[in-house]
Amino acid sequence: MKLSLRQVEIFTAIAREQNVSRAAERLCMSQSAASNALVELERQFDCPLFDRLGKSLHLNATGRGLLPLAEQLLDQARQIESYLGGGQLAPLTVGATLTIGNYLGTLIIAEYMRQHPAAPVSLQVANTEAIAERLLRCDCDVGLIEGEVNHPDLLVEPWLEDELVVFCAPGHPLAQAGPADAATLADQAWILREPGSGTRRQFDRSLAPALGRFTVRLELEHTEAIKRAVESGLGIGCLSRLALREAFRRGSLVEVTTPAFDLRRRFHIVRHARRHASSAVQAFRQMCDAVCGAAARTSELVLPFIP
Repeated sequence: MKLSLRQVEIFTAIAREQNVSRAAERLCMSQSAASNALVELERQFDCPLFDRLGKSLHLNATGRGLLPLAEQLLDQARQIESYLGGGQLAPLTVGATLTIGNYLGTLIIAEYMRQHPAAPVSLQVANTEAIAERLLRCDCDVGLIEGEVNHPDLLVEPWLEDELVVFCAPGHPLAQAGPADAATLADQAWILREPGSGTRRQFDRSLAPALGRFTVRLELEHTEAIKRAVESGLGIGCLSRLALREAFRRGSLVEVTTPAFDLRRRFHIVRHARRHASSAVQAFRQMCDAVCGAAARTSELVLPFIP
């Protein structure tokens, strides 16, 4: 075989870092050794993998196609090492959108760490577009997203049902006004998530067309900031019921019922379609399925293992 795992590992590290020095440091080897290994790999197959612009390296089309295959090969090699060495799971990086990451993902991660205390795991929280980009770059292994993505290299599976809710402060006129129609909602000042988030996409698809022209007073990237702004009386908002349950329970925010609109949606589990699903990904996926089963039994997003 002309190819070695070490060459694949070096290529992958350089592709991730886009820098030979940083990749060499990560692999505990000299810069010259890493650079020579990359040059030799390209020479063996007469196939450049990077565009060299000055001192910068950028994956070319061939390199981008190779990266998920290389990641898959390394994942399988780690599983072999784990099997031979006693069964420890490989490192896992989970990407989650803000609502899921802040209100659900951390609980799943905590249980994963409890069941697999020796397995490294990290959580990256960003909006739907950012998580999709990280999956495509192989910067995370599995994503939990609120929005929808359509890309041939991403495998998207439906996960949990969710619902967006319009809400206001207890002292707002809508708090005691009963169900709100489109005309009433169009007259309000809105505090919304930023474009690119799954929550904003659902709002723009399900509610905004019926409102016509309306005022967006603030666009914020964090659900807690939106809740604080609405509590302060700056306007009304629209977020996941998951993010609002505690505020509704305390009475610091009030739901505005909107029976004319269907604001239901689904959370999704996403991974790179051409990457091998490692044992760590499979174990994490099983925990996500357990959450889905608990939600179906209780009609709420509640983890079965959280007291």
